[in-house]
Amino acid sequence: MGGKPTRVTNSIRVLRAHHGDMTQAELARRVGVTRQTLIAIEQGKYSPSLELAFQISRVFGVGLDDVFQYPTSTEDQQ
Repeated sequence: MGGKPTRVTNSIRVLRAHHGDMTQAELARRVGVTRQTLIAIEQGKYSPSLELAFQISRVFGVGLDDVFQYPTSTEDQQ
């Protein structure tokens, strides 16, 4: 999982807190990844696959864009 950090940010930590203080281990188990992988995603060191992103959003019962955000800039809009 080397390389530069992703520009994608996420609200996983906040969503876990709003869902009964769900642990990283519990969320990782529910989506079928290791706790270490989930930590890397949560910290923005790794971007999940689209399938995994959908699985995470479904655990919380929210839309994909409620979990993951990508910054917009004037450069992106040109």
